[in-house]
Amino acid sequence: MKILQSTLLLLLFVPLIKPAPPTQQNTDNFEEILFTRHYEDQYLDGKNIKKKESMITPDDKSLQLQKDESSTSLPLKKENDEMPTCLLCVCLSGSVYCEEVDIEVVPPLPKESAYLYARFNKIKKLTAKDFAEIPNLRRLDFTGNLIEDIEDTTFSKLSLLEELTLAENQLLKLPVLPPKLTLFNAKYNKIKSRGIKANTFKKLSNLSFLYLDHNALESVPLNLPESLRVIHLQFNNITSITDDTFCKANDTRYIRNRIEEIRLEGNPIALGKHPNSFICLKRLPVGSYF
Repeated sequence: MKILQSTLLLLLFVPLIKPAPPTQQNTDNFEEILFTRHYEDQYLDGKNIKKKESMITPDDKSLQLQKDESSTSLPLKKENDEMPTCLLCVCLSGSVYCEEVDIEVVPPLPKESAYLYARFNKIKKLTAKDFAEIPNLRRLDFTGNLIEDIEDTTFSKLSLLEELTLAENQLLKLPVLPPKLTLFNAKYNKIKSRGIKANTFKKLSNLSFLYLDHNALESVPLNLPESLRVIHLQFNNITSITDDTFCKANDTRYIRNRIEEIRLEGNPIALGKHPNSFICLKRLPVGSYF
């Protein structure tokens, strides 16, 4: 009877018995696995990023994105290299001041520009394209550049241009000049007489001021217009003057009324040997007469 009771009690308590917790060895293995995974993630994400990236093979979409990004970055660089003119220079009421900014070419100008001052830069050449779309220019000043060459048609479309200054450059010859010039200044260059065509000044009926001093001229330019008031030719290599240089040998009554000043000092010529060359002038030229 007692045995039967014991058996019944055992059967009643068996469902209430909980399974034993995992052994210490199983727990340690589980924590070790978690630690290993965590360490690998940290190592790959932090200290060895390059190794992780090398394991990733980029797909077509990512390659296209990289290509697009590289192609869109190029215009930004170009825009920085080609700074807009009115940020590089000063634009004010039709005038553009680009002085001492080390430009090597004529910058793109606003179409309404009338005056350009590009003095003391590093410009070496002037072309027709520089002013092709700027028809309203009235004054250009390129003093103190490195200009060696000017295309012959550079100023051909500038019908309103009145003042052109090319002083202190490296010019050897002159281009075709626009018809409405009142002032032309090319002093301190290397211009020789063969670099000036016979008719360069002939049709410039408004030209009043001509500055060609400190060059390498061997003679006075031909066909100087009647409109001239001031002619500076000092410090050249002029060795001779004829009766037709300033006057008209066949017309003794001819008087050149507008001439106010002619400077010829610093040339290897004795003006006193050419008295008939100045009979039409109201004032004798400045220079050496003996």
